[in-house]
Amino acid sequence: MTNQPSDAVTRRTFVQGAGLTVGAIAAGCSTGQKVHPAGGLSADDPTIRVGLIGCGGRGTGAASQALRADPGVILHAMGDAFPDRLDTSRGHLETQFADRIAVPEDRRFTGFDAFQKVIDSDVDVVILTTPPHFRPEHFKAAVAGGKHVFMEKPMAVDGAGVRSILEDAKSARAQGLNVMGGFCWRYNLPNRACYERIHNGAIGDVTCVHSTYLTAPLGTKPRQEGWTDMEWQLRNWQHFNWLSGDHIAEQACHAIDKINWAKNDVPPAKAIALGGRQMRETPESGNVYDHFSVMYVYDDGSRCFHDCRQMPGCWNDNTEYLIGTHGTCYVNSWGPNQEIKGRFPWSYEGPNPNMYQVEHDELFQAVRGKRDRIDDIDQMMTSTLMSIMGRMSAYSGRPVEWDEAMESEDRMGPRTYALGDLPVMPVSVPGHVASWNARETASV
Repeated sequence: MTNQPSDAVTRRTFVQGAGLTVGAIAAGCSTGQKVHPAGGLSADDPTIRVGLIGCGGRGTGAASQALRADPGVILHAMGDAFPDRLDTSRGHLETQFADRIAVPEDRRFTGFDAFQKVIDSDVDVVILTTPPHFRPEHFKAAVAGGKHVFMEKPMAVDGAGVRSILEDAKSARAQGLNVMGGFCWRYNLPNRACYERIHNGAIGDVTCVHSTYLTAPLGTKPRQEGWTDMEWQLRNWQHFNWLSGDHIAEQACHAIDKINWAKNDVPPAKAIALGGRQMRETPESGNVYDHFSVMYVYDDGSRCFHDCRQMPGCWNDNTEYLIGTHGTCYVNSWGPNQEIKGRFPWSYEGPNPNMYQVEHDELFQAVRGKRDRIDDIDQMMTSTLMSIMGRMSAYSGRPVEWDEAMESEDRMGPRTYALGDLPVMPVSVPGHVASWNARETASV
């Protein structure tokens, strides 16, 4: 374990700080603080200017949902590392919202500094949907610019990134900014109803949760002539651990977030994990694992378990099973099937609107001041660090404590960004985990 810095956020202080917002998080996301106008937005301004940073599929989808959420939303600026991705996204959005895509050529930004140019272009809200590695830097700039934020999961790929976001959260709160995280199942109405009952004691104290995210591999993009190492990795970002955090963080964090949700956003004491790589073969499949299995150990003696896998031709599953002192709960979110058994049996009956749209509907209501300020920061950073802990434990072959993960100085990825050479880190072997810091030191 590294020496604890004087301003470190330990598990104890994190729990104490998060305790003020647990009830609001369980109910949806509001903290009782009203919106503070930011980015030049006034209460009676009919227009909300949105900047999209990261124009891939998820970014394009988030922009669509933002435009549907409020008739006054316009897409004002766009940024991406690559012009073709920006143009594809803009073309898709223009077919649906022709009169609300106000992105002239001088507000289409590309390159590694595109995020700052979008933030500086007089927008009110930014959508952060680049590869997760860049999220902490982009969030810092957005908060410094006084912008409301929607940021996709995960919010960081290492402890340094988590600490950065938690530090900038202080300024976001002081400014009254809305910060929404992309843990979309928190905005799924069947799941909200279910977890509200869990928190109200429907199954008693939650002593164990088992969650799964078993699925097929994500697609890859073969290297094209003229692509540098950096471009090739960026275009296959889900498969390189410095960009994605590995699939336990990039994808399966949704299922880990549901463990965190069930445990009332209280962090575990440590993670003990297994993992490996058996079925990834092509170069563009990068250096990520294809399976993980994690046990999270809590101070109250409870243990929660998560399994995730990205393998072709296998059985797929994405469910949660909760065990409490007075009952059990089974959640199949895709069903939807939420069923509680025990003293207070219950199953969901009610509407199930698109959760991605619910996210943006509520965000822009908060930006308008029509609902309490949205602050997802504590819950989303707990779930992000839990995912990182699982990866760290699997990569190293040993238990990893919460404070060790939070305080880790092994920042993943290069320190500077350019479309040039970038050798791929080897696949981590338990007991022989490679350090990004060691590589950075060697390259100086």
